[in-house]
Order: sequence, then C-alpha cells, then structure tokens
Amino acid sequence: MKFNAVKYKLYPTLLNVFDRFEKGYIDKDELLNRVNRVPVLQTQAQRKGASFEEAVIKGIDEEMFDPDILDKVRALLPRPMLKTQVYCEYQLDDVLLYGYVDVLGRIVAADIKTTSNYQPGCYAISHQNFYLPALRVKGIRSLRYIITDFKEVYQEEYDHTLDLAHQIRQIKSFCEFLDENRSKITDLKIFGS
Repeated sequence: MKFNAVKYKLYPTLLNVFDRFEKGYIDKDELLNRVNRVPVLQTQAQRKGASFEEAVIKGIDEEMFDPDILDKVRALLPRPMLKTQVYCEYQLDDVLLYGYVDVLGRIVAADIKTTSNYQPGCYAISHQNFYLPALRVKGIRSLRYIITDFKEVYQEEYDHTLDLAHQIRQIKSFCEFLDENRSKITDLKIFGS
C-alpha cells in the first residue's frame, strides 16, 4: 500500500474550531490564532472538564464531583482498561490526523466528554471518529463517547461502519483554507514540516 506524502498535520480539536468557523461562531482571525497556536486562557469549563477526566480515571480530586456521576461514567469505561491517553494517527490521502483517545480497552476505546448542553448524536460528526481506523490494528471495534452535563451521563458508540463523509469534506475544506491563508500561518508544523 502506497501512502501519499503528508502535506497537512491536523488534530480533532483544531478541526472542531474550523467547524465553528464554518458555522459562523468565530471569525477568520480567531481561527488563524488557533492554527498558529496563539495561547488562549483556558476557560473554567475546560478546566472543569480536564479535572473531571482526572477524577474519573485517576481518582484525583474526586470530591469536587457528584459521586453518582463519577460512578455512572466509570461503569461505561471499557474493562479492563489497558491504557489511558493513547496516541492515534491516521493518514487520509495527504493529511495526517492525530490525537489522543482517553481510554483503550480490548475492543472498545472511550473518550470522556463534558458539556453544558448535550445534543444526542452530536458525536457522529466528530473528527475523533478517525481514531476508529487508527486503532483498528489494535483490535478496537468501536469508539464510545461518555458524556456528562454534570446532571446526567450519556453515551454514543460508533463502529467501523460509521460514514465519515462529513468529516472528510470538512478536512478538504480546511486544507483549502490553509492553502489560501498560508502567508498568515506561522506554525508551519500544520503543513507537515
């Protein structure tokens, strides 16, 4: 199997920012700042989400969260948990998609999400779904999103039959944006260097 040379290195969080740009939630300058990795202050919600993940997986600062919510999330984690924070990469044409999945089990990978407004099915179009083909060689058959709004716990699970057409279109569109704005991009790692 012949792979194309990597022209772009992208990660799901950045692609999610591009999705927000396409929907008009942020402007071009904000998107370019994220592409260029201009430091931004972490929001309280982001800090709470990171702390929650640490509480679930490592038991750190568990007292900050509702024990029933922690128990419900833990009950949905794959057993046994083989590894946490597992690096994944998948090449799609000349794009290398990379990132970390929270938990790796024998046949299921899981990612913990926190939100203030959960919409059922919203993770079907997540760019993290490329972790599925990336983890196929490790025997992973499905990716489970475990989501909480800190009142309830939800889950979405996707397998290798998931249609990634929306994500592929968005990746191509983002690569066009990068090429059109190359002169404004200072973090050249995004171009595979």
